[in-house]
Amino acid sequence: MLHVVLVEPEIPQNCGNIARTCAATGSALHLVRPLGFDISDRAVKRAGLDYWHLVPVFDYENLDALFARHPEAAADLWLTTTKAPRSYADAAFTPDSWLFFGKETAGLPAALRERFRERCLRLPMVSGARSLNLSNTVAVCVYEALRQTGFSGLQAAGEMA
Repeated sequence: MLHVVLVEPEIPQNCGNIARTCAATGSALHLVRPLGFDISDRAVKRAGLDYWHLVPVFDYENLDALFARHPEAAADLWLTTTKAPRSYADAAFTPDSWLFFGKETAGLPAALRERFRERCLRLPMVSGARSLNLSNTVAVCVYEALRQTGFSGLQAAGEMA
């Protein structure tokens, strides 16, 4: 299963869009605190996220807690950052890759980027653009990882087939 990790996400709408991408692709969603929103059952129902039950969601107090619970993540992770020296298309994703994304206002912590420097990726864009929306970046990377691994478990054709 592909793993999407949001480190200190701030905007609930982005998290909702990302959760929907995870639901549609069978990916797990890992949330690293602090969060800029409430993910209680009541808050999710109030937001109308009717697909939330399709998403395996895991919650961690910090990055250390995530790596303590999932040491395997360090062996197959990819970090997205606008500061990366290479394109996401250069990554060799596996079906069990862990894709890390930082908070909207500051990205991933510098210490994490330095620790996994050779695993940092970026989406190519024109020089004047700062970044894409977080949920768009997640969707691009998730679908590239799934493309590379053959879209396993996903329905490839719709009713028009």
